[in-house]
Amino acid sequence: MSAAPSVAEFSREAALRVGLAARALPETTPARLMYVLVQALGMPLSEDKLNRLTVKNLKLAAEGEFSEIEPVYLKQAIRYLKGDYDTDLADDAVVPQPYQEGDIPGSIRVAFASNIGARLDGHFGSCTRFLIYQVSATESRLIAVRPIEEPLEVSRDDRQVYRVSLIKDCQILYVASIGGPPAGRVINAGVYPLKHPQEVEIEALLTRLQTMLAGKPPPWLAKILGATPEQRVRFDRGDEE
Repeated sequence: MSAAPSVAEFSREAALRVGLAARALPETTPARLMYVLVQALGMPLSEDKLNRLTVKNLKLAAEGEFSEIEPVYLKQAIRYLKGDYDTDLADDAVVPQPYQEGDIPGSIRVAFASNIGARLDGHFGSCTRFLIYQVSATESRLIAVRPIEEPLEVSRDDRQVYRVSLIKDCQILYVASIGGPPAGRVINAGVYPLKHPQEVEIEALLTRLQTMLAGKPPPWLAKILGATPEQRVRFDRGDEE
């Protein structure tokens, strides 16, 4: 793969689009995406060219560099490349609220891999931050925003260890995607990973989780809540008390 032009060579808007789109694609750096974009659109790149890009163009460019990436991630990247985001709303949506241990009785701590706003739109290995919520059957509260500040030169293993350290006090992790080895690290840290490939507002996932907490939780959630094996079987079968 030959060198691609630096993102810094383009307008601030185009650079922002490329940076966000790279975050939306698994195991993809801005440099890798730039190489594919140049192959797909030619030089010089411009916002007008990005606006005309299609999923098919992106998937087939550079001899199919992204051919193995699932369409849902390519579609999300295309949205960002076309400028479909709102940074003002994104900033307003992620203001953490004060929290002290015990403020929300019967609650669990949940992490969401996120890039923009209060949305689940991040992959474990490339998201820009984790949004941390304290969640009970009756209340949910954003209590922390944990940005990713890993050095670029560290190894993949070190990056995984660092990212796990940011969520090790949580019981559940929602991600758009996560590979096998990092998923193993997350599980070994006592955190249950849940994949949700479609980009979605975190509020929708919180509502779904709260419904499970208020009713008969599935066995994996019952285990997190401390239910005995016998109780987890009853939850799974839907048995009455």
